[in-house]
Amino acid sequence: MQNYRKELEVEVTLRTEELKQAFEKIKAASLDTIYRLSMAAEFRDDDTGAHIKRMSLYTAAIARSMGLTEHAIENILYAAPMHDLGKIGIADLILLKPAGLTPAEWEIMKQHTLIGAKILKGSDAEFIRLGEVIALSHHEKWDGSGYPTGLKGIEIPIACRITAIADVFDALTTKRPYKEAFSVEKSLAIIREGRGNHFDPDVVDAFLSIQDEILTIKKQYNEGEKKSQ
Repeated sequence: MQNYRKELEVEVTLRTEELKQAFEKIKAASLDTIYRLSMAAEFRDDDTGAHIKRMSLYTAAIARSMGLTEHAIENILYAAPMHDLGKIGIADLILLKPAGLTPAEWEIMKQHTLIGAKILKGSDAEFIRLGEVIALSHHEKWDGSGYPTGLKGIEIPIACRITAIADVFDALTTKRPYKEAFSVEKSLAIIREGRGNHFDPDVVDAFLSIQDEILTIKKQYNEGEKKSQ
């Protein structure tokens, strides 16, 4: 009887480990799918998809630095790549314009937040619901001057406050149709200047406290970007 129990315990342990590994494979496949589908929205101005991966990893690193739960960190890792999904509804004439946008064009560009939220609306999956929130509000600012609804301070969901700084840092340090890449030093200075107006001060502090990790992520995926060209 005792031997039978031991055999049963061993079998349960093995089955549990097999299920855990299978679940991890499913999660990895899900994240890969999210990356690839999110690339569709940004394919025109970010054809390598490196931005998507950097964004996702930046947000997870910041969330971890802020002491969020592992569940919350994983959700933002999965949800953040969908932040600009709504760009799929913005015309190339505006999205790829190699100059500043006119006021009318800027109003159209801002609609990508509403489009993205609409695309993601109504899902039963928790991380897609968070993706809807991030798509809608990642351009809100701490002082209330952001869009689309002018949320202020802690009215802005924490995942959106985290995504905002990750998105801006990546935009600053990479080449875009309308600008050359800024240096890391200049980009970090802009982030510091945005503390308390554009960005949540606590998120800025968390971001700056893990500069080495952020720059490691940037270097890793910049190298991947170069290899793919």
